[in-house]
Amino acid sequence: MLATHMPNFLRALVVAAALAVAACQSAPVQEMSDARQAISVATKAGAEQHAAGQLQMAQKYLQSAEQQLNHRKYSQARQDAVSAKESALEALRVTESSIEAQER
Repeated sequence: MLATHMPNFLRALVVAAALAVAACQSAPVQEMSDARQAISVATKAGAEQHAAGQLQMAQKYLQSAEQQLNHRKYSQARQDAVSAKESALEALRVTESSIEAQER
């Protein structure tokens, strides 16, 4: 009799484990904030003039992250937010280098 209930028990256990893992995955709040801040800093530094391509890429990644977040695809949203931050920081580096070169 126990053997007949075992498959249902195992099935319930698997479902419970899957729900627990899904519940642990939270929205990438910090990553989204970091990306927005990096884009803001790069923009204020002049990235629109000196590193437009990198800045646009950062903005596209952030837009994608927001869409993924709205669809509760937190893992992809997190990846896109991190990519947005990295692109924005690259835009900032290019901008700073360009400004330094102009000042020489």
